[in-house]
Amino acid sequence: MTSSPAPGTPGWLALRNDQAALALLLDEGPLTRNRIGELTGLSKPTAAQIVARLEEAGLIRTAGELSAGRGPNAVTYDVRLDRTLGVAIDVDETVLRATVVDARGSQRPVATVALDASHPRSAEGDVRRAIDAACTAAGVEPAAIVEIVIGVQAATDPAADRLNFTDTLDGWPMQNARGELEAGLGIAVTLENDVNLAAIAERAEGAGAEAPGFALLWLGEGLGLSIDLDGAILHGATGGAGEIGYLPAPRTAMAIDPDAEDLQELVGGSAVARAASAVLGTPLDYAHALDALAAPGQERILAALAQRIAFALTPVIAVLDPSLVILGGPTGVAGGAPLADAVSAALRASSSWNPTVHTTGAPADAVLLGARHVLVSRLRARILPD
Repeated sequence: MTSSPAPGTPGWLALRNDQAALALLLDEGPLTRNRIGELTGLSKPTAAQIVARLEEAGLIRTAGELSAGRGPNAVTYDVRLDRTLGVAIDVDETVLRATVVDARGSQRPVATVALDASHPRSAEGDVRRAIDAACTAAGVEPAAIVEIVIGVQAATDPAADRLNFTDTLDGWPMQNARGELEAGLGIAVTLENDVNLAAIAERAEGAGAEAPGFALLWLGEGLGLSIDLDGAILHGATGGAGEIGYLPAPRTAMAIDPDAEDLQELVGGSAVARAASAVLGTPLDYAHALDALAAPGQERILAALAQRIAFALTPVIAVLDPSLVILGGPTGVAGGAPLADAVSAALRASSSWNPTVHTTGAPADAVLLGARHVLVSRLRARILPD
């Protein structure tokens, strides 16, 4: 399957037939030789030859039997998914979340590893712990892992192999992080910004599935933005597109928060806590502010927070003019549709722009979900090379 015969030759045609059969098996699951022939439009003898070649190459295995009525049962075949596995990892300031992924995207348990501040950290140490935990949860050997995708709270510049705009990756090198991980682990590594992975999840399974493009505003302890242009993520020249938390807070925002110097301080976790505390008249940390935001009858908190979010979105909308804005992250989840409606109203009241504003539609662990989707694509490419 790794050779590249000349187009139009019998070897090239056999390779294309083999890849078509593998793609069917990945999409459909176990199939008989006859069903492979029916779905590919190939004859039974040709389908039998395909199965024989794929079995000999170790790419498929016997999966079981299917009742054929009066005659003998038909053997079913499936892809050897266990030979091409990956691990999706989400790294934040306090925990690692990881799960084993195969080329079909089968669901496996998510392992959570706490990051102890007293324990020395390193990129390789963190990732090894995540891989081991995910493999233990899934019941597979770490030696089967051939590729990993890691979501990090940083701008990732793959060309320079550099991490920028981060303060949550203690012990990680800012330069050559991917190179050091690949050398130490012996497997392929992709580092991607966590909000970009969340946007991939929104495109695949969330609020952005049918949109021509969208801006995902990630609202958590930190603030981030990802821009989807018809299914492609805008990374920028050095991977820094979307790092809007560092933008200065507009002068007009001083009326609601004179101490906020940048958008992070205006809309991040501490700002949500201040806004909720001011409305309720009692000091709250971010976690309790989220509880208050999710509680019914908190229109005043929603309105106060929506004003802040509108200030953060205005420069984004002025430059990109997206038709859809998605509010993600813990704050977006807690606020839900009422927060999206309040932000939409605040934008209409303060500007001429009126994009549709939705709360996130991605399932929980959006960053990990996005990493899984990237991994499935990478693993399929290993099985189905061009």
